[in-house]
Amino acid sequence: MGGLTKTNAARLLDRAKIPYELIPYEVDENNLAAGHVAESLGEDIRQVFKTIVLRGERTGYFVCVIPGNEEIDLKKAAKVAGDKKADLIHVKELLPLTGYIRGGCSPIGMKKSFPTFYHTTAPAFGHIFISAGIRGLQLKIDPAQLIAYTNGQVADLTVS
Repeated sequence: MGGLTKTNAARLLDRAKIPYELIPYEVDENNLAAGHVAESLGEDIRQVFKTIVLRGERTGYFVCVIPGNEEIDLKKAAKVAGDKKADLIHVKELLPLTGYIRGGCSPIGMKKSFPTFYHTTAPAFGHIFISAGIRGLQLKIDPAQLIAYTNGQVADLTVS
């Protein structure tokens, strides 16, 4: 693995015997957008997924994993989480809550296990890219195995 640091997410996948590839990319501190990551990787933006943490007014925290070119629909997200209303958490809450920083948030290995929802397109791909838990490193993984590992559900989560 050519000196790449194994992240906590990667170690958890190793333990679960789930295959993946660690794919490094050039970080631009001024542009943490998934579009930049996809460009750096030379990959289809629809396969580069971003991890978004939300708080439902009654149900509490939950995680949505959506394609990098899509925008989260807060109403749809709240509904799949069993809530009326949900909001994005403040970036300051991300690290204490998940153990991850913006631009390096993975749906695998958060401090606590939160309900996780994947965009309906995820299972259609042979592989998708998600953050490995640090900026500059992506996991290339089979979405079906990822969804099963995180006890995820598939739902329509984005602005139509």
